[in-house]
Amino acid sequence: MQDTETKVGTTGWLEAIRWNADGLVPAIAQDATTGDILMMAWMNAESLRLTAEEGQAVYWSRSRGKLWRKGETSGHQQVIEEIRLDCDEDVILLKVEQKGGIACHTGRRSCFYRKLENGEWKGVDPVLRDPDAIYGNKQGDSSNE
Repeated sequence: MQDTETKVGTTGWLEAIRWNADGLVPAIAQDATTGDILMMAWMNAESLRLTAEEGQAVYWSRSRGKLWRKGETSGHQQVIEEIRLDCDEDVILLKVEQKGGIACHTGRRSCFYRKLENGEWKGVDPVLRDPDAIYGNKQGDSSNE
């Protein structure tokens, strides 16, 4: 592996990423201020390029087979403060400002709201806003939108 430094205006930096067989890479969204892990989603080259260009998180929805801009339905956009690549070049870390304080389609701050206790998963973080109030009659899907 080599350190590559290329400008966002070019696409050479995308070639440094080790995309999986489906042309995707996992992306972890982390609150840039608190360090809290908010969610994980998938990105393809186009979504990552758009994220870097627009300064807001754009992901690839595997279930819908299309791009989705975080917050396009909920209003809970993720403003990008930093984009990082791990040492194996196969995971993206997005340091974000989470608009509205909610990242999860369940109405919670983080998608990681369950904790293993005595062999059971228990929800330990509160619902901040009813998902029906966020999305109307249809609940957001597992990709948070």
